[in-house]
Amino acid sequence: MQKIYYKSSESEVLQEIDEIRKGCWIHIDEATTSDLKELSKQTGLDTADLSDTLDKYELPRIEKSDENLLIFSRYPTDQEIGLYTSTFTLILTSEAFITICPHRCLIVKNFLENKERFSTTDSSRLLITFLLKINQEFTKQIRRIRYSILSAEKEMASVNSDDIAALTKNEEVLNQYLSTLVPTRSVLEGIHGKRYLKLSEEKEDFIEDCVLSVRQSEELCGIVLKSIRSLRDSYQIIFTNNLHKTIKLLTSLTIILSIPTMIASVYGMNVDLPLAKNTFAFGIVMTFTAILSIFGLWIFKKKGWL
Repeated sequence: MQKIYYKSSESEVLQEIDEIRKGCWIHIDEATTSDLKELSKQTGLDTADLSDTLDKYELPRIEKSDENLLIFSRYPTDQEIGLYTSTFTLILTSEAFITICPHRCLIVKNFLENKERFSTTDSSRLLITFLLKINQEFTKQIRRIRYSILSAEKEMASVNSDDIAALTKNEEVLNQYLSTLVPTRSVLEGIHGKRYLKLSEEKEDFIEDCVLSVRQSEELCGIVLKSIRSLRDSYQIIFTNNLHKTIKLLTSLTIILSIPTMIASVYGMNVDLPLAKNTFAFGIVMTFTAILSIFGLWIFKKKGWL
């Protein structure tokens, strides 16, 4: 679904307009092939370049086509099972600033709802603002995962299969985040180096802040991944120890229960046995069996197997 916005530097109100004009912002949410064909007719952009915007596995990169600058990025989302980032493309043309997302874009939704101060006519600043917003969302999600990991470390004694599943999911999420943050930093460094875009000194400083922010997010992501691996090793030790305790318990019970079984088997044979003609044979055998079982119980209890 395509929407066109316009807001000049003097205006306080963001307008949604019907036709493309110079300095406008075109946003396509839940983009389809037909949306891209229509956009190509409106702006003259090559449909081959636009087709990559629908690739849900596209990695962050920067590309220049004629006078147009295409920046492929990703932002955190869980709108698709097994995929925790989504493609978000930003395009700078001489006439307009364009954003395209194959899913419902929460970054743009929140940006509009928060009524940020911006101007659609200053496309380079709007581009940098979105790149910073994306990184802020990554940092927010990484910190959320970090908090859940720290909580799991405090409750390590009561770990279960659900905790293992959550840990595995968090590790996969962070790996996807890290695989996005590293090329994103390269994109920002390319913009900062003025290879693709001429920026004012103020915007250069803004981009430099973005690069530092992404690098910090990378480092935080790496730290949390190390914590997950350490926690996973701790879980493995706990599970191994619990398994060892269970095996010792079952072994002890098996040996203790085998004592009366063996005695009963012996006295079940059709041969002459001690105490066979004694009136109190049953009581004596049962007492002897109980003494042996209690003795075995005491030995295993003393060794800490029970």
